[in-house]
Amino acid sequence: MKYFKKLVGFRLYLSPVNPEDAETYARWINDLTVSIRLGTSREVIGLQREKSFLEDMAKEGQNYAIVQLDGDQLLGNCSLFAIDHVRRVAEAGIFLGDEGQRGQGYGTEALQLLCEYGFKILNLNNIMLRVFEFNQPAIRCYEKAGFRVFGRRSQSYYVNNTYFDEIYMELLRDDCQTNFLDAKLPRRE
Repeated sequence: MKYFKKLVGFRLYLSPVNPEDAETYARWINDLTVSIRLGTSREVIGLQREKSFLEDMAKEGQNYAIVQLDGDQLLGNCSLFAIDHVRRVAEAGIFLGDEGQRGQGYGTEALQLLCEYGFKILNLNNIMLRVFEFNQPAIRCYEKAGFRVFGRRSQSYYVNNTYFDEIYMELLRDDCQTNFLDAKLPRRE
C-alpha cells in the first residue's frame, strides 16, 4: 500500500508523505503556477533534492499527502509546522499540485481535517498560515475553512515587476466547526 489513511474526510484522506512520489512533487513544484503561489519560483528543485526533502518530511513532523478517497490519487500535501506546545500554536501549509483538482473543495476539506487534528489531538489553540495577496483562490479556500485575516506584511514579495503583500490568517480552536474525527475519538458518557 502506497498510502495510509491517518485522517479521513468525506472525499479525501491525509496520509504520511511517501518519498516514492518525488517525481510527481518535483513536476508540481517546478510548475510556475504552483511555485509562484508558494514563493519558491526562484528555486530549481531537481528529483534528488525533492526526494531528499520528502524523505526528511516522512521521518518527522506533521506532514501529510492529500489523497483522493475514491481512487487513491495524490492531490498535494499539507503540514503543521513551527509547533509550539507550550504556547499551543502552529503554522499550516498546503498546496494542491494538479491544477485540474483545484477549485473543487479539496483544499478546504484537507485544511479543515488538518486543523481539527491539530486542535483535538495535538491540543493546539491557534493555527496560522500565510498567503500572498494575488492568490485569491487560496484565500477563498482558507476563509471557507474558517480562517480569518489578522494582519499583513506589506510589499514583501516581488514577482513580475510588482510587489505584493503577504497576508496572515488564523483559525482558533473555538472557531473550528468540523467534526471529521468525532466518531473515532473517545467521549465521556
